[in-house]
Amino acid sequence: MNRKQIFFFSVMLLWCSGLFAQQAGTVKPYNIVIKGGHIIDPKNNVDAVMDIAIKDGKIALIAKSIDGTQGTQVVNAKGMYVTPGLIDLHVHFFWGHDGSSYMNAPSSLPADGFTFPAGVTTVVDAGSPGWKNFELYKKQTIDRSQTRVLAMLNIVGQGMAGGQYESNIDEMEPQKTADMAKKYPEHVVGVKLAHFSGRGPLAHSWIPVDRAIEAGKLANIPIMVDFGSATPYLPLDSLFNVKFRPGDIYTHAFGGDPQVGLTIQNGRESIVDVSAKKVKQYAFTAQKRGVIFDVGFGGSSFLFSQGIPAIKSGFYPNSISTDLHTGSMNNAMKNMPNIMSLFMAMGMPFKEVIKASTWNPAQQIKRPELGNLSVGSEADIAIFTVRKGNFGFYARDGKIPGKERLETEMTIRAGRIVYNLNAIAEPNVIQAPPRPRNR
Repeated sequence: MNRKQIFFFSVMLLWCSGLFAQQAGTVKPYNIVIKGGHIIDPKNNVDAVMDIAIKDGKIALIAKSIDGTQGTQVVNAKGMYVTPGLIDLHVHFFWGHDGSSYMNAPSSLPADGFTFPAGVTTVVDAGSPGWKNFELYKKQTIDRSQTRVLAMLNIVGQGMAGGQYESNIDEMEPQKTADMAKKYPEHVVGVKLAHFSGRGPLAHSWIPVDRAIEAGKLANIPIMVDFGSATPYLPLDSLFNVKFRPGDIYTHAFGGDPQVGLTIQNGRESIVDVSAKKVKQYAFTAQKRGVIFDVGFGGSSFLFSQGIPAIKSGFYPNSISTDLHTGSMNNAMKNMPNIMSLFMAMGMPFKEVIKASTWNPAQQIKRPELGNLSVGSEADIAIFTVRKGNFGFYARDGKIPGKERLETEMTIRAGRIVYNLNAIAEPNVIQAPPRPRNR
């Protein structure tokens, strides 16, 4: 190498070194800074306009003002509400083609297409898999979803495969259910009983409830009950205040048949006495002692004749959830923001609605690290606009007007923008989705 070449090489080396140093100097302290949003964080009692900084998938800082130039991306949330990512406590995501009903079947849904546009970052599958097929569910759904998917194991070993299985007491095995739950404690958060309608001598039976509770005790997790029906009906007072432990969950809380116990004696009772338009006292007693009342709106599992008197009397759901599946998603239910808006229209305060969609369900499934915006927590965040106007909400027994509707602007999952409706990030980067996890 001659002198001229050595000189040229040295100059290039110095230039590259300076360039690398310059680039290193432009590394920002934060990946994302969310500016100007009104934070609602029930766990930490935050209700104020503040900024949030995200670093390496975690919430790094919450302050009145954070310099936006410190973030690689800046999200303009002015005039919007910033909340923890929503937790939907009741979905059916055992999507597939080889099963039936909501077990490995097309009536269930693939997670990511129906969570992020709704501001949902965590879901709990309410009993689609049982102990016999949970590991298939884990492989098909949990391991392949960006959404955090947790599950309640159906007390029926085959899962939610339809009436012939779900009403078969021989399929309900507490020990095997508990063993599977204890094998996967990071994924299984409860036991589910659903749709039981006995025949003959089992038409009026507490055996399914007893077996679900036994499994819950063995695994130290709550149970969730969709009460099905009975002939004659099984009294809710006994379910809530005799059978249930504090922390056990009654889903479809505002459904049932209001005439059960009045003009008919068979089926499923409701918590509101429609003749008096009052919540039955035993429901207040149960909620006070720690029984959880979950919405589970579904295709037809909510009635205004139950919801409106309950909200007016201050009986709020502990958790708002969808019961999301193909039969409910395009019906009155739609998604979490729609149900949240419906409860606001009935008179439930906005902060209580957010709490019932974030921090409450996190505690109910014993995941206190979720559903909040604490510094150090995984950055699961939802950003909403509250639209003003004339809106309508309906159920199988009518409709009501509303003046406000929540609309999801952005969803951030583990510090990564996964849904961005109106391009409120700068720069707006279209990121390739992560590869499916195989674990």
